[in-house]
Amino acid sequence: MTAAPASRITPDDIRHIAWTLVDRHGARALGYADLAVEELEEQGERFRADAWKALRSEIADALDGRIERGAAIRLN
Repeated sequence: MTAAPASRITPDDIRHIAWTLVDRHGARALGYADLAVEELEEQGERFRADAWKALRSEIADALDGRIERGAAIRLN
């Protein structure tokens, strides 16, 4: 099994990107993330699909009011 490539994207980056997508696209941002995950998985791009899943989770949390834009990030 190949190790995941190192990422330079931080949790803060993911949150910022999620809020940018929510600001620009509203609830449609969730659909865009779902589409990206689906397409990447079909292409066998598992690591990239996983990154979009993390972004999708942040988008969903933002839309549902579970996170605030400037809130501290907690990794579980």
